[in-house]
Amino acid sequence: MKRSLSGIKPTGNLTLGNYIGALKNFKKYQDDYENFIFIADLHALTLPIDPIELRNNTKDIVAFYIAAGLDPEKTTIFLQSDVSAHSEINTILQNYLYMGELSRMTQFKDKSKKMNENAIGLGLFAYPVLMCGDILLYDADVVPVGEDQKQHVELCRDLVHRFNNRYNKELFKMPEPIIPKVGARIMSLSDPTRKMSKSDPKGDIFLKDDLNIVRKKIMSAVTDLGSDIYFDPVNKPGISNLLQIYASLKEITIKEAEEIFKDCHRYGEFKKAVADVVIEVLTPFQAKYKEVLASGKIDEILNEGARRANYIANKTLIKVKKTVGLYVHK
Repeated sequence: MKRSLSGIKPTGNLTLGNYIGALKNFKKYQDDYENFIFIADLHALTLPIDPIELRNNTKDIVAFYIAAGLDPEKTTIFLQSDVSAHSEINTILQNYLYMGELSRMTQFKDKSKKMNENAIGLGLFAYPVLMCGDILLYDADVVPVGEDQKQHVELCRDLVHRFNNRYNKELFKMPEPIIPKVGARIMSLSDPTRKMSKSDPKGDIFLKDDLNIVRKKIMSAVTDLGSDIYFDPVNKPGISNLLQIYASLKEITIKEAEEIFKDCHRYGEFKKAVADVVIEVLTPFQAKYKEVLASGKIDEILNEGARRANYIANKTLIKVKKTVGLYVHK
């Protein structure tokens, strides 16, 4: 069976965009792949974060995974920091990627523009190296990611070519990114030209939001001129974003969503329909999330996940160490 690997960084409050782009799709992969899903807590340290917030966010994500339908019997759910091989392989792989490549990463350029040059940490710059290690440790065939992470997977593919060619052996498997056809990039409700990003209380729908607040945010969403409802991200970004949300949660195509609303010429009526489907999804999701937190099973899930993940990751790490010439003794 082929293997799938993905993870979410425990920074900020997860949004509806995270649910549509990642969480709701993870469940689909566990029946078709040997599924590894982790909490990227080492990645969370690349920017300052309060320790208590990090720990709470980590528990939240485990509960969100289960609430979204992941089954710990089918999917290995684990903490990145519980598998020391991530740090070890990161130290090795950083010698096989180049400063020029890392400096061209769009995510680094976007984040560093907002920071004092003297306050940019090495971890932020080298973030893609650790991500490559995450992927390669588990011989992942596919990597479900959002559009903003596709570039990092492409860099990982370059690394696979370089490493395998240097040592003249097929040590690393070539990973393929999987990007959702609908909902890969959900935008802010207050500014539909900007991605929903955990930092805009008005424009972001947070997964833990009170459902009345969720409805209010959707009904207040920025729309566009005219009254027709169709998908045109350039000229109608607000309506297009709401159509994406609706189609993603209904699991239909954008064309099918357009057909549903072709005779609707009132934005208020359209927004109500979008709000209804969002609340229909979030109601059982939030209930399951609270149930998982109250169950006290999070540590049990993570302990078992760490055991399985360590077994696979350490086998890969030993092969890498032998390949590069590090002495491996029993």
